[in-house]
Amino acid sequence: MKHAPTAIACTLAPFILSLGLAAAPAQAADYTQAPGSTLAFGGTFQGEPFAGRFPDFHSTLSFDPANLAQARLQVEIELSSATTANADYDTELRGASFLDSARFPTARYTATSFRHVGGDRYNAQGTLSLHGVEQPVALEFTWTPGPQPLLAGKATVRRLAFGIGTGDWADTSLIPDPIAISTRVRFNPR
Repeated sequence: MKHAPTAIACTLAPFILSLGLAAAPAQAADYTQAPGSTLAFGGTFQGEPFAGRFPDFHSTLSFDPANLAQARLQVEIELSSATTANADYDTELRGASFLDSARFPTARYTATSFRHVGGDRYNAQGTLSLHGVEQPVALEFTWTPGPQPLLAGKATVRRLAFGIGTGDWADTSLIPDPIAISTRVRFNPR
């Protein structure tokens, strides 16, 4: 009988260990941006719509829909890559009156608070660092799982809060304050 407690402990050890592992929080899956992803912006200029994109941006994501507390999204955007496919617009857009990409070459978006809002839809609350200013920005997105998951999202950035469009360009009758942002990011597992 002296060995009975040891035998019981050895028999129960795997069971106890499995309970401990089951209780451990799940880790979010880690992803990096895949080729073919897009980051676009749009608005109006004197009532006429315009659209552009940032071809040079990089995203990393930790995301598991069952464990949103561990989710994190980081996006770095090279502002000198901004293009509307109109040379006159692009020179002004990258210049000192707008993005001032010579002084502020990179914008960053970091989100650490995620909420499921139904179906495949989520909300991320993050901070955008742009033009030397940090402001909260919400990203609404859908998540399509798979071997290369897809995050398709939309946000609104108020350009004047970041000092984008100075002098005459601060007039919201020329360019409204809200600028629409949209993204479609394919991810590769890390």
